[in-house]
Amino acid sequence: MGSRRTTHDVAIIAMGCTPFRDHWNSSADDLLVDAVQECVGSLESVTLDDVDAFWVGTQGSGMSGQTLARPLRLTGKPVTRVENYCATGSEAFRNAVFAVASGAYDMVMATGVEKLKDSSFSGLSAVYPPDDGTAVDWTAPAGFSLLAPAYQEAYGVDARDMRSALTKVAMKNHANGALNDRAQFRKAVTVETVENSPRIAGPLGVMDCSGVSDGAAAAIIVRAEDAHRYTSKPVYLKGMSFVAGSGAGLASDGYDFTSFPEVVAAARQAYEQAGVTDPAAQISLAEVHDCFTPTEVVLMEDLGFSERGKAWRDLLDGRYDLGGGLPVNTDGGLKSFGHPIGATGLRMMFECFTQLRGDAGARQVPDAKLAVAQNLGGQPGSCVAFVAVLGSER
Repeated sequence: MGSRRTTHDVAIIAMGCTPFRDHWNSSADDLLVDAVQECVGSLESVTLDDVDAFWVGTQGSGMSGQTLARPLRLTGKPVTRVENYCATGSEAFRNAVFAVASGAYDMVMATGVEKLKDSSFSGLSAVYPPDDGTAVDWTAPAGFSLLAPAYQEAYGVDARDMRSALTKVAMKNHANGALNDRAQFRKAVTVETVENSPRIAGPLGVMDCSGVSDGAAAAIIVRAEDAHRYTSKPVYLKGMSFVAGSGAGLASDGYDFTSFPEVVAAARQAYEQAGVTDPAAQISLAEVHDCFTPTEVVLMEDLGFSERGKAWRDLLDGRYDLGGGLPVNTDGGLKSFGHPIGATGLRMMFECFTQLRGDAGARQVPDAKLAVAQNLGGQPGSCVAFVAVLGSER
């Protein structure tokens, strides 16, 4: 599959992100306005009138571009609504990037939003179209719970070590979230809290699962050569890829639940574009889709940060801690933020943007040069995957 650099390099010049939490008194409109105002307000010389085109990602909080045009009172502007499972926010970003990279527009905005807490759903919202009846009927926790025993079997990891690795993911990400005033859950957790939490599916308890929240985020994107006209600290897109799986993993005997092939393919393409040959050594930090604790274990290997069968050990050794060799989910991840579908991918971008500009405060990774944002949707064996490499230098 060919995957080439775009015609024009692009840069993010501004971002905004609401707190992700129970916004009972705010609508999706309110959240979008808040994120966009923070984004635009961080630039002295830019107004909404300067933005040529807009994208909004949402799964269930809107049905058209008017989801954004209405609350922003946009007139005469093209606004496109996109959706791509849990990678919806990343999809808004990807399409906005292509619009600038192609030369069609000079300045664009990508946004994402979701209201889940008062949607009447207990988890993620989805309305599935009619099918032929062969789809696997399971919950998200049930599907992702299969990763842990499969990993143990494939690599000879005993149950206690695997449980410790999953617990480490939860503790690490909640510790990072405790440092972030935008996070839904701002409290470090103990081993006992994680391992004694009510069981949800297989080995997964409540504390192995990401929460349900509301939120919105926004980004302004321009050509790289124009970036310093607007800010002294732009962040550059070095590589980006999106892969939609065929779903064949769930229909064949060959899929063993120890990898997300779509993530592997997307990472390979993004790294090639960015000139990354050794991600374990070259990447400064990463935001990954920790929807469930075993997901993060598997992703460490799919992204090339750990050798196959070694991520559990690297986690326990502290490699992915805030002060470790390659900090992962420095903002707290989905574990601390919850997962408002349309906003999550851009929330990941926001943390990378903040870290690469040196603005992350107590969470700051020293000398951050390259960051990875990885977002996935769907289920093991049948998912979509996005990977981007962002840099502080062009």
